[in-house]
Formats: sequence, C-alpha cells, structure tokens
Amino acid sequence: MKRTEISTLGEFGLIKVLTEKTKHFHPQTIRGVGDDASVWDMGEKYLVCSTDLLVEGIHFDLTYMPLKHLGYKTIAVNISDIAAMNARPTQVLVSLAVSNRFSVEALQEIYEGIHTACQNYKVDLVGGDTTASRSGLFISVVALGEAEKEKITYRSTARKGDIICVTGDLGAAYMGLQILEREKQVFLANPQMQPQLEGRDYVVRRQLRPEARTDIIYELADLGVTPTAMIDISDGLASEVLHLCKQSGLGAMIYEDKLPIAQETYDTAINDFNISPITAALNGGEDYELLFSIRQEDYEKIKLHPEISTIGYFTEPEKDIHLVLRSGSLVKIQAQGWQHFQEKK
Repeated sequence: MKRTEISTLGEFGLIKVLTEKTKHFHPQTIRGVGDDASVWDMGEKYLVCSTDLLVEGIHFDLTYMPLKHLGYKTIAVNISDIAAMNARPTQVLVSLAVSNRFSVEALQEIYEGIHTACQNYKVDLVGGDTTASRSGLFISVVALGEAEKEKITYRSTARKGDIICVTGDLGAAYMGLQILEREKQVFLANPQMQPQLEGRDYVVRRQLRPEARTDIIYELADLGVTPTAMIDISDGLASEVLHLCKQSGLGAMIYEDKLPIAQETYDTAINDFNISPITAALNGGEDYELLFSIRQEDYEKIKLHPEISTIGYFTEPEKDIHLVLRSGSLVKIQAQGWQHFQEKK
C-alpha cells in the first residue's frame, strides 16, 4: 500500500486531503472547514465555533512558559479565531490530557490563567474534559461566538482595490521566542546563569501572553466599518496574506515601509540576532493581530486609529503577491512562517 509522508503535504495539504469528501447534512451549516471558524445559522444571528489543540513540546515549552500564562494563552489564541470572523466571543470549553508529573496545584495554576482570560474577554467557561496522558500536557479549547448575519467576515470575500490593514505591530512574538530559546540554551549549559531579559519585556510578553484583538471588532462596529475579509496572524503575515489572496482569488501589494514594527522588536532583531525586522514581521507568527481589508470609502473612518495600519491593497490575481521595498523594487511574497509537520533539517 502506498505510504505518503505527512511532511510532504504540510498542515493545509493534510487538511485538504482529510476533508475533501466532507458533506454537510444540515442547512444550518453555513461554513465549515477553510476559515478561522465554522458558521452555523441559529436564526437571528450566526453562531461561530473554532477549536485549537496545544501540545507540549510543539506549541509551548514549560522550561520558560509559566503555567498561568499558558492557561491565558490557550484562551486568547482561540478567541482570536472568533474575532477573525468579525464575531464576538461568548463561551469556551477546555479539555486537558495530563501526565502524572503534573500536580493538582499545577493544573490549578493553568486554570487561574484560563479564568483571568475568561474575565478579560467576558466569555463563559461552560465545560470540557480531562483525561490521562502518557507523555506531556495537551490542551484543547473550543470557542464559541456570535455575529450579525450581515457582518460576518470570511477569508474569501475581499475585492480588487480593497485596502489591506493590520492591527497592532508585527514580529514581536517571534523575537520574544528567540530570546526565550536563547536563554533556555544558556540555562541548560549553566543552571547558575540568570536569564538576560532586561529591555526585552515587550517581545517576551507578546510570546508568553498574547492578546486577542476583540477590542478592534467592537471599535470597527462603532466606526461603522465591516471588513471585507479577515484572518488572524498566527503563522506570520506572509502566510496570512497568501491565504486571503488564494481564497479571494486576488493578488496583493504590501509595502515594506508600512509594516508596523515596535522599536523593541526592531532592536532585538538587529542587535541580538542580526536578522531583518521585516523577516520577523513577515514570517514570525504568533502575533495574533488581525489582518483585514476594507472598502476604499471606509479609509477615512479608520485612518487616524492608533492601532490600525494600512499596509497595501488587493490587485488582480495575475499581478501575484508582492512586497514593495523602500527602493521601489518588488519581491514576491512567499510563506515561510510556522508550518506543522515539516521535517526538521
């Protein structure tokens, strides 16, 4: 029997293979696989649902990840998917698989972070499951939310000429991860050494305790702006731009000098690791900012918003997807961010 290695497909190739025969049997199912969340028709509004599985050693390292921060992050990254549908989060369910190396007190710390996140995002923890694990810690979260039918936003509904926007700043979480991994190696070599995190608080926090941008969803509604397409930035800006372009059937122009990069991210990239801050912004991932597009006529409504940057626009598909450098030359954008199942060299 033919054997295909998962690494040859990657995460999205695998999802396509596994779900290509999926059929929907209920008219309430509006959108299934292929977006940040599924969408169900519940009458007056749409119900949106998303799930994420976080695995020790793959998604988090307990060498430097505090358990409270881990609990908070598991909720935030799922709430981010709800926000990416222009929906408002309402409930979460949390399931754990734990090995016997974890005490009750350790699990209580995780749940302290979970409860803090639920309080911050005003979502209800309504259930879940617990079971044993032979190795490590696994956390699965299901997040639910609701959206007005005329304001639900997909990845596939951008249009030529729409302005591409991003919230916050980019690349910080990636640089925070580099700092933490560096200090971990120093600790393993000499446990007496203290971590050197001074002046890097912001990037480390962005990695350990990201925030879902639900604030932007409420503020866009107040401004009377409904995004034409949207996705959250979990795998890097380049990867997410490619998703929007592919699913909307468009090309894009992204401007290097418009990418929002915090000064600490810039300094960490240049001074600590001698890498380009633009590389961190494009390919880092785990920023959990929102990448979205708006109609040109909505630009005046958001142009002064301190947390929204306009970084480009959608074009005809034949123009492909390019980064416009400060020099004016074009570089084709390719996704090089986090890819599950990829073989390590």
